[in-house]
Amino acid sequence: MAPNRGPGNKDVYIHEIDRTPEYNEFIQKLTAFHEKRGTAFEPEPRLPTMHGHVNVDLLKLYKAVIAKGGYDELNKVQKAWGVLAAELGMHHVDSKGIGQLSFQLKQDFYRYLAAFWIYDHYGREPPPKEILEATSCASKNGPVLTRTTDNFKLPGSRSGVETPSRDDRQAESTPVSGNRASGRLREAPPQRVPFQPETGPSRQPRQPSSNHNTPTNTAPNTAHTSHLPHAQHPNHHFSQNHNSNNPLHLIQAQQAALRGASTTYTPTNMETASRLAELFEPRPPISVPLRPVNTPGNNPVEFAKRQRQLRIAASLTDGQMPMRPAIPGIGFEGPNIYMRCLQALRSGIPAEQSFALNHLVKISFERGDKYKFESFHGLAEGLIEKALEISSLFYDIDWQIAYSNDQESLDISILDGLNGTSDILERIAMLTPKPVLDYTQPAEFSDRLLRITEAVLTIRNMVMLMENAVYMADVYPLKDLLCILLHLPNLEMLVEIKHFALDIAEQLTPWLMLDSHDPLYRTMLSQLDSTDRGIILTSLRAISRISMNLDATNKLQNVPASVLQNIINWLLLNDEELMDACLDFLYQYTAVVANVESLLKAVNMEHVVPHLVRLLAHGAKRVKEDRILEPERKAPSSEEVAPLPPDLQEKQDNTEEPQRCFQWLQSLFEEDAESHITQIAIWSAYQRSFGHLNTSNKKGMVAADFIRNVSHLFSSARAQIIRRSPRSEQPDLFIIEGIRARTLPINPSTKEEYSPCRWMITKGPYWKKCNHFFLGGEKMWHHVLTAHLGVTIGEGGKIEDKEIPALCNWEGCNKYATTRDQIKLSQLACHTKTHIPSAPKRVPGEAVESIAKRQRKAYITPAKTMSLAWEQTIVTKDERNPKIEQAAGIPLSAVLVLRNIARNVVKTESEEQLLKKHEMGGEGGGWNEKLFRPVMARLFEVMTENKALVRFSFLFSPFFYLPNPHLFIDLY
Repeated sequence: MAPNRGPGNKDVYIHEIDRTPEYNEFIQKLTAFHEKRGTAFEPEPRLPTMHGHVNVDLLKLYKAVIAKGGYDELNKVQKAWGVLAAELGMHHVDSKGIGQLSFQLKQDFYRYLAAFWIYDHYGREPPPKEILEATSCASKNGPVLTRTTDNFKLPGSRSGVETPSRDDRQAESTPVSGNRASGRLREAPPQRVPFQPETGPSRQPRQPSSNHNTPTNTAPNTAHTSHLPHAQHPNHHFSQNHNSNNPLHLIQAQQAALRGASTTYTPTNMETASRLAELFEPRPPISVPLRPVNTPGNNPVEFAKRQRQLRIAASLTDGQMPMRPAIPGIGFEGPNIYMRCLQALRSGIPAEQSFALNHLVKISFERGDKYKFESFHGLAEGLIEKALEISSLFYDIDWQIAYSNDQESLDISILDGLNGTSDILERIAMLTPKPVLDYTQPAEFSDRLLRITEAVLTIRNMVMLMENAVYMADVYPLKDLLCILLHLPNLEMLVEIKHFALDIAEQLTPWLMLDSHDPLYRTMLSQLDSTDRGIILTSLRAISRISMNLDATNKLQNVPASVLQNIINWLLLNDEELMDACLDFLYQYTAVVANVESLLKAVNMEHVVPHLVRLLAHGAKRVKEDRILEPERKAPSSEEVAPLPPDLQEKQDNTEEPQRCFQWLQSLFEEDAESHITQIAIWSAYQRSFGHLNTSNKKGMVAADFIRNVSHLFSSARAQIIRRSPRSEQPDLFIIEGIRARTLPINPSTKEEYSPCRWMITKGPYWKKCNHFFLGGEKMWHHVLTAHLGVTIGEGGKIEDKEIPALCNWEGCNKYATTRDQIKLSQLACHTKTHIPSAPKRVPGEAVESIAKRQRKAYITPAKTMSLAWEQTIVTKDERNPKIEQAAGIPLSAVLVLRNIARNVVKTESEEQLLKKHEMGGEGGGWNEKLFRPVMARLFEVMTENKALVRFSFLFSPFFYLPNPHLFIDLY
């Protein structure tokens, strides 16, 4: 499972289901097991994590629990299920979330895997489902492996007392988890009746003695008689029927139910119950209705009104209150603000239109997600008619919209509201502009322009909602309005309204199918001659999105050559947003073969293609990563101890104990918490090194003191005994844990490692290594000369350069392994010195401890790594698979444009003409050869290094060369 970037820019694993054949077979076995057992089974339970909801891989969960000892052993460790969830890739950011996550993970194993675990892993028959799956994992019912019907007890049960079971809550198949977001429902809480104290007197009035003999005729006694068991009611059926018609009994029963179980409880054993309780009948509570009363404190307005009416009544002679005349409109709220603005807009009154447009701008901006044209008929037409008034400010024309199928009128001011005005651009060209000053206008002119701008802004805000854009795409007068607005004079006062018009066009074009003769298409192409960056950007985006949401293809035909040249020039600017818009346009444009032909004639493509190739590395970063080819390996500890080098042997022979022991241990051993050596092996090695001193008069060291010195020198070393089984024939093993023998001895003073001599020497029929250790290459070289090559070193270190047999028995060397020719000693020495290691580098003044830390452990074989470097451009996550990174941004757009050119340039007429020139002696290979041959090295570099673009790079690579250099094949 590949890593994913998580919080803190670290690699984390997200849990997911690996649908391998093993997983499918496991799920089939589990499904058959639950069907046979008669329990509910969910193959992919859902759990909430910090990465969203994940489906649990039951096979991974099953293996992970078994690896930790099983379900029962895992429950003994605190927070073990939370740790297991983290190991499986189910992460959560807060402690509350991880608590619920771990409980649900435990519950899923308990429900779906616990019984199968007992059957599959131990070969036993699992407990019945009534005491396993039907109970919750949170109940303390003991381990599931040893659970039986005999030792199973429900919580709260007592011997001799039958306690009602709570297991009939709901079926086990119904989820009871509290996490509703993960698809589980919360268990409904038990219904509780609030306690209501008794409000009546504690004693009942005494009944007349004449009624004692007729209990069936008195309501209180009859009511109580109905609560007694059948054994104590000889007239039970009669009293029940009689009480069903008694209203007093019904009221008392209802009040008893409201008060709770305390007044209707019947003891389980009536023989021990008191007889006095049978005559007690509590009086039902008296409900007192409350109503609010006006006082000067809680309602001062009402009392002030009363005082005012009293003063008026006192001032009148006839004592009558004056009648206030009714005000028209009182009590009627009128239309809402939406209808008020709509009617005010269509009224034509300037003041009302100012009110309406001011509020429509606010409403369309604040409620743009719900304010729709289809809910307010006539709103779109009213806004368009208001916006068309702008022409009367700059031209002598008043545009009118005709919604009829009559013949075309000769009046150019009449626009076709049903099918659109096809000659709107010609009509605009016929208009004569008025002399209008750009910076100074009358107040009436400014007010009208402000209202028109607000109308256009309202349309712009509303079409940002997709439903409104789809609705307005069928309103043809809006297309005429956009053409009129974009062909207004080039005045600064009109820049804002033109930007609004382009924003409207950008939202409409995905729902429009515009051919090359459409007035709106021609109008937007004309905007690409502007010098305003905002107009260029919006126009390019609007043109590139034509029919994007429709099945029709946007062919982008009849684009002027000047526009194409401008787009190529804009690509050279250091403006990412403008480059992105230009590349989007070129991607749509070069998808048509005829357009590629026009592009070849309009611009110099031999300059364009290298620039597009350069954009493949736009924003690229150089990424370096070390890949591990072979992991680090640690050699096992050995019982063999290396011999002391001669110089150390001579020095330590003259050292007294225990200093000699310490130096010997430091030279030949090192700390390793995972290794050990037997006490016999280390003591025998010490005796081999200094046993000859015991024969002299010098005092030696006993084994017990030696073992104590080892523990004293190495903090991790400790003597232990490995006990053997009584049935085993081997004796107990005495070891020293925490140390291991060094592969190469070191100098205890300088911490420098010795190098072994690997010259192979014969010993009888066998070969063995010399294995003498030397500190530095010079001493080892002298050893090889004298001991193995038989050369004598003269006085002053002079050596005679004589001829000797060409022999090199260094381990693994094959150069002079078989030949026995005579060569000069200097020539053989040059070869032999290549085997001798150089002296370790030491910084002047460096401490001994620093040298020890810098040296690599001899028993550790370092990992083999390979360093990789490549270019990485902007990427984005795949929505369907977040682990996959896809190319994005300007490099992706550039590679798609290059792919279109490589595919379609071979289908153009220019390709045929170029091939004909080749037949007449010109350059061969066609346009692909001409355009892509100079950048082929860079294209293959992108294919090699850029992971995100490699798939697209193979698609646009134009050709592979065949033995005939004039032929090529398109990789696509």
